Amino acid sequence: MAKALNVNRVAIHATLIIACAVYLVPLLVMLLTSFKTPDDVRTGNLLSLPLDWTIIGWLKAWDVVHSYFWNSFMITVPAVLISTFIGALNGYALSKWQFRGSNLLFSLLLFGCFIPFQVILLPMSFTLGQLGLANTTAGLVLVHVIYGLAFTTLFFRNYYVGIPDALIKAARLDGAGFFTIFFKILLPLSTPIVMVSLIWQFTQVWNDFLFGVVFASGSSQPITVALNNLVNTSTGAKEYNVDMAAAMIAALPTLLVYIFAGKYFVRGLTSGVVKG
Repeated sequence: MAKALNVNRVAIHATLIIACAVYLVPLLVMLLTSFKTPDDVRTGNLLSLPLDWTIIGWLKAWDVVHSYFWNSFMITVPAVLISTFIGALNGYALSKWQFRGSNLLFSLLLFGCFIPFQVILLPMSFTLGQLGLANTTAGLVLVHVIYGLAFTTLFFRNYYVGIPDALIKAARLDGAGFFTIFFKILLPLSTPIVMVSLIWQFTQVWNDFLFGVVFASGSSQPITVALNNLVNTSTGAKEYNVDMAAAMIAALPTLLVYIFAGKYFVRGLTSGVVKG
């Protein structure tokens, strides 16, 4: 019996190691290539260490994408904060202050999670044009806030369903109103699901390409669009070290978010998102 368990454990560990290699080898290739010279890239193999370590590829890549990198931050930070805050209010209202038609409204919001991006391109373009926000950073923020509300509302509503109604009723008997209960009672209890929402939305907004290429142009484009332009419009000899460095720069924020906050994401998922 013990031998069988050991064999199963070895098999599980071997499978996990293979899976990690499948995901990490491309990242390793990108990282090594970004520190190589163009000649080293052409003559060496993908997994070989650089003969001459150099950051010239990173410097060239940063020179091209740095303004778009900050564009992405200017888009991502407000979009994430606004969609998370409104989603928290929606989830609170739909779970603790139910009204006639609230379940129908939640179902319609939930339907928004399954609408493909492509479906909303034309109506959203028309709306941004009418608001004077076409091809602007503010327009992209609005798009991401609207599209993210379905997810953040779902997260918070399912989390708040698990909080006892008696707590809310007691606060109401003490004279606390809608916003007092929300800010004084529910928000302090919402740290796990807030982290889930922030990490989820940050990943979705930062990595978005379709909305960026459709609703922005020129200097207002995010880094994902700039990376695509860099890779596909290079002239002369292809500088793969620059391309890989730019890809690493674009991926670095989300990578750091999951490295330092990934445990909170898992805790939030297990503590609330699956309830209700």
